[in-house]
Amino acid sequence: MKEYQIFWSPLAEETYLETISQILKHWTVKEAVDFEAKVESLIRKLKTQKRLCPPSDKQKNLLRCVITSQSSIVYQINDDVIELVAFFDNRSEHQY
Repeated sequence: MKEYQIFWSPLAEETYLETISQILKHWTVKEAVDFEAKVESLIRKLKTQKRLCPPSDKQKNLLRCVITSQSSIVYQINDDVIELVAFFDNRSEHQY
């Protein structure tokens, strides 16, 4: 089975850390660890299933995965590379 390379954009890194920070601010370390585990699991799946998630409603060139009821990630496919674009709060007025 083909495995795709995962690339984190600077924005993805920044918004991921912001999401973890918000979880720790409002909840416990357990919730932050659970979120990290869900992200790691999703990335493992994306490595072999590049079209795992549906297209974003707002930006058709991006695919959107819901991680939790509060958060999602968008990514794009560039040949054999999956670029994680950004994490965001589903309740916000986001561009994705």
